[in-house]
Amino acid sequence: MTVLITGATGLIGARLLPRLLAHGVPCRALVRGDNAVPDGVDAVRGDLCDAGTLAAAVTGVGAIIHLAATFRTTDTDLIWKNNLEGSRNLIAATRVHAPGARFIMASTGWIYDDDAEHPGREDDPAAPTLDYPASKLAAENELRSSGLNWSILRLPFVYGEKDGHLESLTQLAPGRFHPAQRLSLVHHRDIAAAAALALEGTFDGRIVNIADEAPTSVYELVELVGGSMEPSSKPLTNPWHIQMDCSLARRLGFQPEVRTVHQAAQQDLL
Repeated sequence: MTVLITGATGLIGARLLPRLLAHGVPCRALVRGDNAVPDGVDAVRGDLCDAGTLAAAVTGVGAIIHLAATFRTTDTDLIWKNNLEGSRNLIAATRVHAPGARFIMASTGWIYDDDAEHPGREDDPAAPTLDYPASKLAAENELRSSGLNWSILRLPFVYGEKDGHLESLTQLAPGRFHPAQRLSLVHHRDIAAAAALALEGTFDGRIVNIADEAPTSVYELVELVGGSMEPSSKPLTNPWHIQMDCSLARRLGFQPEVRTVHQAAQQDLL
């Protein structure tokens, strides 16, 4: 079964794709321009926002892992164009050219409401106000109503394997996060494990939160990568913000190998 990966050269895709290849999974990647992919990958040049290029990408595949997304930009039109319109185009192409394919979409834990009264659960109502999670939620809804065989993996803060993401907190966190704010986290190794379960059909027809076992404070994370953050004992207004309840994933068989960010640090997996 050939698997199409979008976002194959991005933060997650560049680390997931080699793992799929190592497990003998035939892979195809939708790539823009001259972006390179590993040897053994069938590269199809195209763009999610150019619907005419997508038939060649999806034809003949048994599954799609849709990772491509735009975030961390002030260009809100681009966020919506890539995350919603691009997803809509890929879904439409799949319905026509690969209607039997399993469609796995990566989404985000930022969807859950800031003032949630518990860690975010898959069936919680959500009305995100930021463009990135709002566009991802809209894309989720497009997929859920598509008639395809779908699953959605909502991911928290992703890190590991020298991706630089944790290190970015030294610049992003001060002034934006309360130092006591805890983030749900997931290592690239465990995203691959979740993707494997999704490819087997374990998550078919479900939204599933994927995270490790220990939400960790922003203060600890910044210090872990050598940064510093002004401490504070002021009350935390929204204590469950960007934390995810992963009970469903555990019931379905997902168990993180990298259980905490501190384990990752000890094993040189950051």
